[in-house]
Amino acid sequence: MNLGSYLTRSARYWPDERAVVCGEHVWTFRALEDEANRLASALLARGLRPGDAVASLAWNRGELVVAEFALYKAGLLRAPVNARLGRGEVEHVLGYAGARLLLFDAAHADDALAAVRPGCEAVVLDPENLAGEARPLTYAELLEDGKPEPVAVDVSPDDPCTLHFTSGSTGRLKAAVQTFGNRRANMRKQMMSDDSRSRPGVRYLACGPITHAPGMGLLAGVFGGATAHILPAWDTGAFLDTIERERITATFIVPAMLNMLLAHPGIADRDLSSLTSLRIGGAPVSPQRLRQAVETFGPIVAQGYGLGETTSVVAGLSSAALAEAVQNDPELLASCGRAAYDTEIRIVDDAGRELPPREIGELVVRGEDCVREYWREPELTAETFRDGWVHTGDLAWMREDGYLFIVDRKKDMIISGGFNIYCTEVESALYEHPAVREVCVVGVPDEKWGEAVKAVVVRHDGTDVTADELIEFCADRLDRYKKPRSVDFVAGLPVNRNGKVDRKAVREPFWAGVDRRVN
Repeated sequence: MNLGSYLTRSARYWPDERAVVCGEHVWTFRALEDEANRLASALLARGLRPGDAVASLAWNRGELVVAEFALYKAGLLRAPVNARLGRGEVEHVLGYAGARLLLFDAAHADDALAAVRPGCEAVVLDPENLAGEARPLTYAELLEDGKPEPVAVDVSPDDPCTLHFTSGSTGRLKAAVQTFGNRRANMRKQMMSDDSRSRPGVRYLACGPITHAPGMGLLAGVFGGATAHILPAWDTGAFLDTIERERITATFIVPAMLNMLLAHPGIADRDLSSLTSLRIGGAPVSPQRLRQAVETFGPIVAQGYGLGETTSVVAGLSSAALAEAVQNDPELLASCGRAAYDTEIRIVDDAGRELPPREIGELVVRGEDCVREYWREPELTAETFRDGWVHTGDLAWMREDGYLFIVDRKKDMIISGGFNIYCTEVESALYEHPAVREVCVVGVPDEKWGEAVKAVVVRHDGTDVTADELIEFCADRLDRYKKPRSVDFVAGLPVNRNGKVDRKAVREPFWAGVDRRVN
């Protein structure tokens, strides 16, 4: 099997139709096929072999789509790096993945060139924006070594395809190994359960990082003949302008984007009539926000729940179900929907026994798109992937009619703006400050970001460090999206019976009166 062959077929079906649009750059299906073949053959000509890892570090751009299909064609392992990561994390990802080559944009040049090590070649995508005299190999030069003839290296469905990086149990990054079979199952699920992004005539707008959930449907889109419009970076005005100008029919946003859209002045005067599907995911959405979304955009809003360990959506609340919920079933507004297509879901107790409806337990998932291991992490693999099921670490309950309700997380993970932030990582940075005696970091409800990082701090006697000083202290040591948004000072932190800081007790007052412990 080779996933790149789907692009070859689409180039034969719709050669002159637009496949990818990013700013002024347009790739027809024929052009996308040609460039992906050139890149795939160039990588193989440089000595890379199927299974070798190729990383990317860049803001959204069309070349990332080209690279995705080139890696499919060549049977290479795709290792997309979150463009928001700091230099130390980029270096960790490249070493952890064993990357043989890194594609990067000029905006990330300093971090990329500092992170690459012997055995990993750096290739710049936009050399015209690169400062300084020293210049690595360019993307255009790399393509010159390639050929346009179709490339389709034979791979097994069980061969690793993509390393999906997510925070680990200690705050460090780990990677779910998505196989070629997982990716094909993801494509099939999207085609069968929701074709709003994967058929001729569809104009899909990817407005978040295409290395994450917003780009998960690109394979299905190319397979089905849709056009993908890629926003280089999130901007509320640009998002609305693109919908109007390009007559966008479908898009995917995270709750933080929804909050900004709903607060945008003049949104009611925009012509968004071309939209037939607005999907929300990446983090939980409050019922009130869903009501406002339906009021603003009409009965085209849907939401879903998924994770990197499942490759694609686990459960989805359709636009029809959501519209019905607004009118007649308010409880359903807190649901993330029913199991998607061929996915199996269960709610189990600590012993793995399935629980009856409305009892809270851990959500476990099974399906052909579900991952079976973490990259080079046997202990974490054994903990998460058991007896064919993915143990999500999320606490949930299921209604009698199969609707799923996520109510809390076993893991102390904060989801802010669709990104995972681990509490202990922020705490470690704060403990570096000489005035901090004790600290507990928790996620608190936030209207814009869903959840925000809050630090509850005990200061050393005789010190008077301020909240702003601690926030800036963290900003110098962490990626900026991980720094606390607020700091509270207390005389002492609650502890449990084992003498450890009771994070749940610290977190609880901030969520008082909130129906769910996620936002």
